[in-house]
Amino acid sequence: MSEAQAVPGTQQTAHDLTAFQHNILVILAEEPMYGLAIKRELESYYGTEVNHGRLYPNLDDLVERGLVEKSELDKRTNQYELTADGYETVLGQLNWVFSKLVTDEDRAEDVRALIEA
Repeated sequence: MSEAQAVPGTQQTAHDLTAFQHNILVILAEEPMYGLAIKRELESYYGTEVNHGRLYPNLDDLVERGLVEKSELDKRTNQYELTADGYETVLGQLNWVFSKLVTDEDRAEDVRALIEA
């Protein structure tokens, strides 16, 4: 069972996603990856082990929501890729975060510096 279960028949939005699911989308924004590569990226970010029982149900949920596309690399390995809707979800989250964070020109400059780095 994934961390965020949608109620059948309701519109699914980015607001329904967990932070873990948002982090998966951000990782996939860089490039398509197979499951174990996503797992390693998450473990690097969290500084702790991410078990398969947490990762794959969340990936499946993101696939069901149309935010991630799953394809077969070989008989044992699936690749995951951000869809256009997934990309828009990441942009929407960044837009919301920046709208709260950037309250003056000094903060705007801090964000510009991060983007240029």
